Amino acid sequence: MTDGRAPALALPRRLVRPAVEAALAEDLGLAGDITTDPIIPPEAMGEAAIVAREEGIVAGLDLVEAAFEALDPEVRFTRAINDGGRVETGGTIATIRGRTRALLTAERTALNYLGHLSGIATLTAAYVAEVDGTGARIACTRKTTPGLRAFEKYAVRCGGGVNHRFGLYDAVLVKDNHIAAAGGLEAALERLAARAGHMVKVEVEVDTLDQLKEALHFPIDAVLLDNMDTATLRKAVALAEGKVVTEASGGVTLETVAKIAATGVNLISVGALTHSPRNLDSSLDWGPAG
Repeated sequence: MTDGRAPALALPRRLVRPAVEAALAEDLGLAGDITTDPIIPPEAMGEAAIVAREEGIVAGLDLVEAAFEALDPEVRFTRAINDGGRVETGGTIATIRGRTRALLTAERTALNYLGHLSGIATLTAAYVAEVDGTGARIACTRKTTPGLRAFEKYAVRCGGGVNHRFGLYDAVLVKDNHIAAAGGLEAALERLAARAGHMVKVEVEVDTLDQLKEALHFPIDAVLLDNMDTATLRKAVALAEGKVVTEASGGVTLETVAKIAATGVNLISVGALTHSPRNLDSSLDWGPAG
């Protein structure tokens, strides 16, 4: 949208509060904020604005708000931009009014969440822009920060990407090591068929066209085309003939993603979205927003 806002996305509150409480406990330790508490009277009120120091896509505001709210339940947190919206350099993301101690103490926890998740959303948006018009979608992977997976995958959606499986529990991905350990793809899939529920999707990783031909003999839902060059990817898409979802993976960069998308694959999974994002810089500026 032209005003920088986006349709509201939200994180489940049952995930947000425990995460924020743990982050604050890590920062406050046993003694609390030994800088702020002696300096600021408990009744003092203050106002501040969260301001972007660079352009990007915003994500994580539920966590930001919860950090201030945990220390001051009556804090007023007003969003200038929703998660998924683009902020310009110097733009106001949100304003906060409440107890000064709470604003100062929660500042770093709030900005850590905002910077990290907005960095993921911004990087995702860059990949999505590169494949615009091709029909390919950009997906994240399980290469996430332990304990932050749900938030990082949410940030990918804020940037216009889609989520791959959330864990080992919600979809089957038969990788090369599974096949080797089972004694072959057929043996692995036979054992899966006896255990997997009818609602579970099955994807098989393949490295070569011969492996793909073998996989397509079985009733699977998707193939992960791992580390194939673009010429091989085109042949793989043709072999699949739309019978299964095709996903390209391995060594994808902003420089190569458009060429990969042009091969006709349905999905391109990018581990870098969550394992190598650059923090989106922002600050808490004291006083009313300008």
